[in-house]
Parts: sequence; structure tokens; C-alpha cells
Amino acid sequence: MSDLIFSVKGSNEHPTKFIAEARNFKLVVDEPNELGGTDHGANPVEYLLAGYAGCLNVVSHLVANELGFTIHKLDVVIEGNLDPAKLFGEETTGRAGFKSISAKLIPEAEADQETLNRWLEIVERRCPINDNLSNPTSIQVTVEKKELLEAV
Repeated sequence: MSDLIFSVKGSNEHPTKFIAEARNFKLVVDEPNELGGTDHGANPVEYLLAGYAGCLNVVSHLVANELGFTIHKLDVVIEGNLDPAKLFGEETTGRAGFKSISAKLIPEAEADQETLNRWLEIVERRCPINDNLSNPTSIQVTVEKKELLEAV
């Protein structure tokens, strides 16, 4: 199977507010007021957690179908803790990102616990976001200067 390519692009409207485009959708990324933002959208780490929850949802239903049961409703609760010291430029040996993330899947389904344990194991193994969060991923960040337009 060929690789699928996903992408987003966008620009800032404020030092903390970024408008991203993904396919035909606009995503507003912002910080809450107490972090200097305009509070017009979820912040970047909340989007990461929401993306994880959404991915777990899709894969959970796919795997349940393959195992022969239906999920009537799936609640997903995800929490992550991070120390903001590095983000705000403080000297620290800690990471800038999450120290840990916990996810709880609460399916409403007619399946016994043994089936749900097997289901969860498969979901964790097949969820792309779970894989990205659990394993190193090659990332390249570059910079390309954009020339300022001179006022006429």
C-alpha cells in the first residue's frame, strides 16, 4: 500500500493565534488568556491530545468491527502533564513536552472483558498517533526567509 500524505498549512493572526488549514477545514490554534492568548481555540498541546483521542476513536471502531462487536458509544479521556519551564525560557533539564500521557477508553459495547483487553491491545498497536507518541519519529524543521514587502 502506498504512503498517505497528510499536511496542514497556515499563518499567525496574533503571536499566540494560528489559523491552520487541513483539507477544507480551518483549525484555530490559540492559547488561553492566562497564557497571553486570545482564547479563540484549543492550544497546541490540547490539539495533540484531541488528535490522539480522535485517532483512538477511529481505530477502536475499526478493530471492534473486525473482532465482531459494535461500540455503541466510546468515551475517551486523555490527560497529559508537562512542566512549562522550558517553554518559557527557564533553565531546566526537563523536557518541553509531555512527561506522560494517560488515555482511558470507555466503550459501551456488548463484549466481555477478555475481548475488550484483546481489542485494546490491537488498538494501541494500530493507532498511528499512539505509535508517534510512543516512538521517536524523524522530524526536519527548516526556515525559509520571506522578504518584507516595502510600503509604496
